[in-house]
Amino acid sequence: MGKDSRFEYWKAIYSRYRKATKAARIEMLNEFCQVCGYNRKYAIGLLNGLPPEKPQKKSVGRLPSYGSEVISLLVAIWQAAGCPWSVRLKALLPLWMPWAKKRFHLTAHLERQLLSVSPSTIDRRLKDKKLQLKKNLYGRTKPGTLLKHHIPIKTDHWDVMRPGFTEVDLVSHSGSCATGEFIHTLNMTDIHTTWVESQAVMGKGQTRVQEAMEEMRQSLPFELSGIDSDNGSEFINAHLYRYCEDLKIQFTRGRPYKKDDNAHIEQKNWTHVRKLLGYVRYDSQEVLAAMNDLYQNELRLFQNLFQPSVKLIKKVRVGSKLKRLYDAPKTPFQRVCESAHTDPVKVACLTQQLKSLDPFLLSCAIEQKLDRIYKMANTRRGPIASSIQEQNVLQESKPCAKKKTRPSLSVKSAA
Repeated sequence: MGKDSRFEYWKAIYSRYRKATKAARIEMLNEFCQVCGYNRKYAIGLLNGLPPEKPQKKSVGRLPSYGSEVISLLVAIWQAAGCPWSVRLKALLPLWMPWAKKRFHLTAHLERQLLSVSPSTIDRRLKDKKLQLKKNLYGRTKPGTLLKHHIPIKTDHWDVMRPGFTEVDLVSHSGSCATGEFIHTLNMTDIHTTWVESQAVMGKGQTRVQEAMEEMRQSLPFELSGIDSDNGSEFINAHLYRYCEDLKIQFTRGRPYKKDDNAHIEQKNWTHVRKLLGYVRYDSQEVLAAMNDLYQNELRLFQNLFQPSVKLIKKVRVGSKLKRLYDAPKTPFQRVCESAHTDPVKVACLTQQLKSLDPFLLSCAIEQKLDRIYKMANTRRGPIASSIQEQNVLQESKPCAKKKTRPSLSVKSAA
């Protein structure tokens, strides 16, 4: 007997059982157990309990609109694009679609599904992939004391209508030890267009930072009008101050220990540097050249020509929550083309490059160069290991040196 039949039988005898005499109840109970196959105690509970109601069938829910093939293609594009936010990925799909059709041989049906997927669906279907990403934070900034009173503090919100006003910061590649000289990444982002330029610098000397700043200024497709930095000594110094004075560049700084004053560049430090190069130590001239080759070529074109970004328009207070409203996602180059304050020669050159470049090939080239850079990383804690080794060799070479009662710190333990 099926579930529906047992329910109908229970419903038919329920009211008669409760009105029957004791002897009649015994006969009805015996028959109920024999017909339905119930245990006697369970059957008594059914007949003495609440009136029978047919159990509601569980809702299966809506079946997924996008199959595994669509999601696998979405994951491939998401990973090739550097794992962008769902809203940016949604805006990126039409831009990358001509190259995706060539690479993955998409049918018209798959193309329509990829272009119709919503940002919320992207978040749900890529949730497991995003949970695998990890993030660590380190900082090596030391305050600069020179010329602090000559450089004004900027605390108001950026409200610029033309490119050229930028935020700059230095990202440390010291690994777990800040001893000795190691590489830093000088990062610059434009507020109006979100254009990003990066340059690798050995150490954080004032002259080297100024020279790297000049190289990035020459690469910008617009005139550099202003820079805003933190209070590190690599920026608050006479070299950079005179440099900005000579070129009529507005120089401002944020408040000490207030990273939110430089929120734009702090975000780019993660998406454009840490996310790619990690937190290991780079301290050789070979890796310096390799990083600058990546920054000035493939990565610069990939991030600025093929990566849409969003800009915060305003914040709205809704009860106890703060709602952020963003503009439509656009690539930095699209915002550059919309502005009238740009260099037409550089914009024309970038337009030709945009037509000839394949973002998937750029992504592969970036991964290959990153693998090469990772192999050149210093896996030791720092140059302190070599100095300890030299001290141990000198100590052992002395004929009158007394042996210590405890073992000396070895290079292996220092590493």
